[in-house]
Amino acid sequence: MQFDLRNILGDFVSIFFPKECACCGCALKYQEKYICIACDYHLPYTNFHLYSDNDTARQLWGKAPIEEACSFLLLQKGSRVEHLIYQIKYNNQPFLAEYFGYQYGLKLLESERYSELSAIVPIPLHASKLRKRGYNQSAYFGRGLARAMHIPLREDILVRQRPTMTQTGKDRLARYDNVEDVFVCKQLSVPVGEHVLLVDDVLTTGATIVSAALTLYESLGCKVSVATLARAR
Repeated sequence: MQFDLRNILGDFVSIFFPKECACCGCALKYQEKYICIACDYHLPYTNFHLYSDNDTARQLWGKAPIEEACSFLLLQKGSRVEHLIYQIKYNNQPFLAEYFGYQYGLKLLESERYSELSAIVPIPLHASKLRKRGYNQSAYFGRGLARAMHIPLREDILVRQRPTMTQTGKDRLARYDNVEDVFVCKQLSVPVGEHVLLVDDVLTTGATIVSAALTLYESLGCKVSVATLARAR
């Protein structure tokens, strides 16, 4: 009988250093990867990708020429999703964003509304924040989507040209002022009429998404749809 030494060592290590669920913090059981079965069952998945008239889309209507918009999860204060987003953004676990991006990408493949996408464009961080954090969580989310949907991830199109103050604690008007004209597009070969998917981790007021979508539309003349990992209630 042959034994897989790596599996044996992995099981041994997990006894003394068990991995924790990214949503509730409980120790993961055998074959649970990043979240436990209970959290996976109770996570507030939206199914927004199945219909155009959803809360994420309505929030952006009239603010930017966006084709379709959807969010994977609903975010509430003190919830499992809030804990997940914290792990991704502030606890050096961007692979969680990629994991959920991949799962969402498989869902988007079920909808004809997202069948003609030509590229996935993540909301960029400013270079100073990227150096400080070490990664862009929205790019990881986009990477998972791209891998599932077999669409190129384009991190070289949209650039954040100046740093912005955190949006946390700002009212709706202040959030829009904070990101006005903050993005620019590199003049790359993106044919007119191409359909890109703009992605971010969390949709709150929509100010960042709107600013980025307008930049893409006005600079490149492309069609823009939106997908976020979560939408704040």
